[in-house]
Amino acid sequence: MNTEFKKKFLTERDRTGRFIVKSLKTGRIYYVEPIDNNNRVDWGDLDPVTKKMTGSYGTKYKGSIKPEESMITKENGFDKIHTLEPGESPLSYIERLENN
Repeated sequence: MNTEFKKKFLTERDRTGRFIVKSLKTGRIYYVEPIDNNNRVDWGDLDPVTKKMTGSYGTKYKGSIKPEESMITKENGFDKIHTLEPGESPLSYIERLENN
């Protein structure tokens, strides 16, 4: 990946949750982006009378992107794309790839 792509990939990391891991073992570089498929937990205050959520805590920086915002595509030069299950650690997955 060129430096311009890397710079764009890491822009607004608080909002997108994107990060890059470089393996000290193999030297491989892994690009990671959390995908939000609308399976998020809403944060706020639960009104005890109405049982409705009020407030909007945690909505400014979700740390994830929508699937259509993904930069990890074949068109951008990625040939091995892995999709993890919800809750699966990308760092643990990378470690397993490195050990195989």
